[in-house]
Amino acid sequence: MPLETVVWQGLWGAIALLMAEVVRDFYHMVSHYWPPLMRLHNWHHRAYKKDFTPVSSTLYRQAQLYNDAPEAVVMTGAMVGLAISTGIYGFWLGALYGLSFLAAAVARAQGWLLATDLTHEPGELTTMPSNWRVNRTYHWRHHFDDTNAYFSGSFTLLDKLMGTGVSLKGKTVAVTGASGTLGRALLTELTRQKARPIALTISPEASFEEGIVCIPWQPGAEADLREALKKVDILILNHGMNGHGDRDPAAIQTALEVNALSGWRLMEVFFTTVETSAQRANKEVWVNTSEAEVNPAFSPLYEVSKRLMGDLVTLRRLDAPCVVRKVILGPFKSNLNPIGVMSADWIAWAVIALAKRNVRNIIVTINPLTYLLFPLKELGQGIYFRLFTHGDPWA
Repeated sequence: MPLETVVWQGLWGAIALLMAEVVRDFYHMVSHYWPPLMRLHNWHHRAYKKDFTPVSSTLYRQAQLYNDAPEAVVMTGAMVGLAISTGIYGFWLGALYGLSFLAAAVARAQGWLLATDLTHEPGELTTMPSNWRVNRTYHWRHHFDDTNAYFSGSFTLLDKLMGTGVSLKGKTVAVTGASGTLGRALLTELTRQKARPIALTISPEASFEEGIVCIPWQPGAEADLREALKKVDILILNHGMNGHGDRDPAAIQTALEVNALSGWRLMEVFFTTVETSAQRANKEVWVNTSEAEVNPAFSPLYEVSKRLMGDLVTLRRLDAPCVVRKVILGPFKSNLNPIGVMSADWIAWAVIALAKRNVRNIIVTINPLTYLLFPLKELGQGIYFRLFTHGDPWA
């Protein structure tokens, strides 16, 4: 067989493996909505305790027989059909891949294979949810956070496409800068997503929609919020100020304190509340650092302070005990920026839509350069910090 043919068939084989995973994920998703498959899939969810130990060996074996085996049959059948209909030999690799899942399911159902798959290994969760690959913590959320999300089995592609990579349903989400234009828009969008929003504001006289809990706070008193933050799943650091052309010492102190140091301290307090498997799986921090990290904002103190916060987040999330997302926004219309070109409501929708797709660096701007410059800056700086610093993860 010519070398070129071998290379092409090998490429199709790699595509077949990915397509087999897509078939499996789609089958899994349908199993949560179509009653005939739901009855089979429920065996799988009934089989595990919260630490992924089996409820009983009998129930575990039945789950393998009634859920995992049919899933593997569909996976294999789809790839066999593609191989026959297209005549592409590479698709047979996908069929063999599906057969390996079927063989493992049958062996476990019969008690011949005692080891479980990697995403269901029992024990405490020791890592945060991964981004592109499904690990135990990511899949744990499907079982014990929201069974109508986190459908992916090996790669998170389906969840990213569908917006099921992060579920906000029932999550307690605290938003700083809540009385500002974007803060209020975020609270409204979070309510639409069936989250439980909490408004953290330095304006005690501010009023919010019915049902939104309001907690006053002041920069410098972040430690006082620790008890409240224990019950928070997601902390959105959204507060900030813009001194525009000011450069006197008082303005410098205020910009650094509001835009960087207070947020950094609050993030560190929040990290101390990540103590259990469930908290490691579900807790997150979202930090609004602005596209001023990489582009001029024609406000030097704003740029300096926001870049400091951005650098601290990049450094700190190397060892963070939970997911930390950056929110990089372009100019939007607000009381602080009446000439902004984007609306806060649209910004809030876009930020949450991207977060639900498990995007770790959320960029929303009309400036195309930001989409190029920020990932390069974040990649380079992350490598630099890893090379020339050392940390103590989860210390």
